[in-house]
Amino acid sequence: MFSKNTKYNFKLKTAFLMLLAVCIQATAQSNAWKPASFEIVKSNYKTFKTSQYAHVFSGSKYNIVGLAPELQGLTGIELPLDKYKNGTNSPLQLKFKEPVQVLVGIFQEKNSEYLQADKLQNAKLVLENGVTITGLAPVNIYAIAYAKGTHTILPNAKGLFAILGVIKSSQQLVSRNAELLDGKLWNPTYIIEGFSDEKPLFEIIGGENKPVIDEGMPGTEGIQGGFEGGRVVKVGDTYHMFPTERAGEKGVEYYYDRVKTKIGHWTSKDAIHWKRESTIYQASGTYAVTEDDNPMNDRRGAIWSYMPVFSEKANKWYGYYLAYTVHKEIQPNHSFGRIWRCESTVEGINGIGGPYKDMGIIMEPGLDSQPWEGRQGVASFFPYKVGDKYFGFYSGAYPFESWADYPKKSGKGWFVALAESNSLEGPWTRMNKGLEPIKTIHPQFVENPIVSQLPNGLYIAVFDGGPEGWGHHLPNMIGYTLSKDGINWGEARYLPIETKVDKTWDIMRTPLCLIPEGNDVYTIIYNTIDLKKRFHPTGMVKVKLNKEVMNSRLEELKKEK
Repeated sequence: MFSKNTKYNFKLKTAFLMLLAVCIQATAQSNAWKPASFEIVKSNYKTFKTSQYAHVFSGSKYNIVGLAPELQGLTGIELPLDKYKNGTNSPLQLKFKEPVQVLVGIFQEKNSEYLQADKLQNAKLVLENGVTITGLAPVNIYAIAYAKGTHTILPNAKGLFAILGVIKSSQQLVSRNAELLDGKLWNPTYIIEGFSDEKPLFEIIGGENKPVIDEGMPGTEGIQGGFEGGRVVKVGDTYHMFPTERAGEKGVEYYYDRVKTKIGHWTSKDAIHWKRESTIYQASGTYAVTEDDNPMNDRRGAIWSYMPVFSEKANKWYGYYLAYTVHKEIQPNHSFGRIWRCESTVEGINGIGGPYKDMGIIMEPGLDSQPWEGRQGVASFFPYKVGDKYFGFYSGAYPFESWADYPKKSGKGWFVALAESNSLEGPWTRMNKGLEPIKTIHPQFVENPIVSQLPNGLYIAVFDGGPEGWGHHLPNMIGYTLSKDGINWGEARYLPIETKVDKTWDIMRTPLCLIPEGNDVYTIIYNTIDLKKRFHPTGMVKVKLNKEVMNSRLEELKKEK
């Protein structure tokens, strides 16, 4: 699993910084800029609400991921990216009913493709570093005054800029440096569902505005660090969840929560109210005594990522889970993962609760490992059927540039690839068709994909899209990817679920399912991190499938080679 070397000794500092940010935001909002109405004259330019995830330029993947509070809720204008870069754009004419100020975003990059600030006339700098747009340079915001009437906006401008809002001319603007981050930290750019040129496959229709499992709820006794990873399945009218419980130990530092783990079994009738039924597995929590993959070390020091899969042939549930060697000092502390398979001793679909017995290791570091699997690989596993064969996503992390870097000189990256087998039991073989992992989904981060099929046969995998935190600038959203054949996977899309449910997290982590409920509605259970507390909670959201988009995506994939 994704590993961080932070020992949570920054808790007070984090709380202070968040309080400071709230105070700054409250001050800014008290001087909120008042929008002015306008009309776009004789053109097909579209508008957008200036807010988190707003799609700023047509023909691009660029989106807002941070903005000054003064801009929140204004109306921007979506400009065609390539036409403004190469100077072939049609004139932008706006009609105003009163004197206004147009807010223009200028990219702080000396490049002929971008409008330069020294080319502006009668413009006032009002926000330095006022907005962050994925993949693009820092943005300064200038206000340009226009009288009542119809005007062509920056008719002689050469290069790309952004129109982020129109505000009333009468108000006093307090200039400041908003100190937002450089958008180039979010690279590569990515597609956010519902905030791009394409129609979304899933509409986020709502869910719970608070965690469905949180600290202090029944069943969480003895689980200090909350939850991460695993899978939820539905049997009849009952949801069964098998999360990684970050149990830890009382009186021991927070970081130990992710070492001494359990695999729990929880049930629910509505995906909201959960009951803990049992412990499926308990990790030893024992640290390694050597820095390499040595049998002297306890190779079940931490247990993660339990994936239940029903075998129709055997008429019983199989479980696939990850056991790590754990080193106390070397990052990542989770190292040299091994995938175990177990079987329920109770036959039939209702035997999901077990008990389970281990059947052995199906994948581990060895002669067929590749350097990209890194110090953490094999780091997760999920099997699924395609025709008469089985495939399994397996993962690696903290890659070695070459085997000369083994055992502790690792880089950064969280990757997946495929293994194949003729049965769920194995043997499983890495599909070494290339030396690189699957990078068509995202080139830097894919964790814990869970595969199912949509009604038209498309394979879909939901996965952890990577954090915004700990020095990483990743989508921080649940991701999904599609495949027509279960082998070749397309570019990810990301689900901004906080647009329909209250955001109770700082870092979005792992989706545990995509469960069909009928009428094209699906349930997603997910884990998150709230940096203000030790316990990582679990949430729930509902999404609705657009079948028209689903079928068009299938046709698009069929056309690809």
